[in-house]
Amino acid sequence: MKPTIDEMPSPHDWRPRRFMVIVAHPDDADFGPAGTAAAWIEAGAEGWLVCCTSGDAGGEDPEANPFELAQAREDEQRLAAQVVGYRGVSFLHQPDGNLVDDLSLREMLVREIRTFKPDAVFAGDPEVVIHDGGGINHTDHRAAAMAALDAVYPAARNPMVFPWLTRQGLPAHRVRRLYLMWSNKPDVWIDVTAAADRKIEALRAHSSQLHDPEAVFGRVRARLVDQGARIGTAAAEAYRLVVLDPDPVESAGAEESADVEETISAEEPPKR
Repeated sequence: MKPTIDEMPSPHDWRPRRFMVIVAHPDDADFGPAGTAAAWIEAGAEGWLVCCTSGDAGGEDPEANPFELAQAREDEQRLAAQVVGYRGVSFLHQPDGNLVDDLSLREMLVREIRTFKPDAVFAGDPEVVIHDGGGINHTDHRAAAMAALDAVYPAARNPMVFPWLTRQGLPAHRVRRLYLMWSNKPDVWIDVTAAADRKIEALRAHSSQLHDPEAVFGRVRARLVDQGARIGTAAAEAYRLVVLDPDPVESAGAEESADVEETISAEEPPKR
């Protein structure tokens, strides 16, 4: 049943100056928050994408060379990232299908966070093992989600965690918001009507993973429409929002919020 006008939540209009997307595989970000990322970037935000693996197990041919597949999938993700507009992409080269939320991965993610200094981070919802409506959440998705949360809080913001990073010029950084994708408990919906086509074009770059592209795009568009109906827009993406720190100055509109973000995040991230 569609919500009535009185029950319908408003589109979520907060926007950071800088955000990071942390996922397990190439293509996860494009099936996930690509619409929001593209919309935020179009509005002036900067985004960075982190892929924990290179997708070297993302095929069905046991004789395939995993190194060649990894290279192909990295190339596909870089192309998709250009479509969305990310400032850059990091590949952490962890084993596809065997990703583990351990100290090594956490340190890598903390390094990424302290380098780019995002105000917000997108990640999976680590509480999801079984998706609503059926389907098991991939083990790598669960590991990447938990690793992202552990890196954001408390590791990235605690100067006594990985103190050698501070000595290398990467002091503690506080991420203020987490947006958890593919959640069974979404509580904010972001209007991506203007960015829906760009999300599809980003997905189109992942040709090694698309056996029936138009069918996939149809399902993705249907999902965007379904989520858009929750807030009265043509297309939307849904997230579970975790606010870790309040904004220094509260503002009612997205443009004012962006001005606040520019003031408090004026420092440029270190060059990569």
